[in-house]
Amino acid sequence: MDRIFTALQIRELGPRAGFRRPTQVLAARVTSGSPALGVMTDLTRASSATIRAQAPIEAANQFMIARGVRMLLVADEREEVLGVITATDILGEKPMRVSVDRGLTRAELTVGDIMTPAEHVEVLALADVEGARVGHVVETLKRAGRQHALVVESNGTRSMVRGIFSVSQIARQLGLPLQTSEVARTFAEIEAALGH
Repeated sequence: MDRIFTALQIRELGPRAGFRRPTQVLAARVTSGSPALGVMTDLTRASSATIRAQAPIEAANQFMIARGVRMLLVADEREEVLGVITATDILGEKPMRVSVDRGLTRAELTVGDIMTPAEHVEVLALADVEGARVGHVVETLKRAGRQHALVVESNGTRSMVRGIFSVSQIARQLGLPLQTSEVARTFAEIEAALGH
């Protein structure tokens, strides 16, 4: 039995039209004793920000600005993680060093040239994070001197990036104003808020 479909009425958009955005739930306030999962960006609920290794580093920087993030997962066409790239990687001295070493201009550098390859990315296990508190995550990031940490879960043979911890996200959820991306100052502000 064939169904017969009629065309819908076509209308004009008209002036002053807006557009909808997804509703974003404000992240809950936390304390040092709050569960760590409360400050983790869970990639089963939020899309990860990814980029290809062949992308120019300036495109990666612009993508980070547009997404409001400071780290991207570098993935291939099969969605396998090849590494990570951060705003610090792009804006720091790393591009200059690689340019000199390889005889390239900055404009010729790609994400793959300056990313941290997957085999050198340190991660946290989801099983460890599930029983941890915000204070544990802050101390881990501080000792590692990092602004981000990936959280992975393993399904036996393959690791999957499940979540991301970000110092700036944790600071926001602690209710701290962020006026700088400087790691040391951010950690000092977080420690003061946690009463360390």
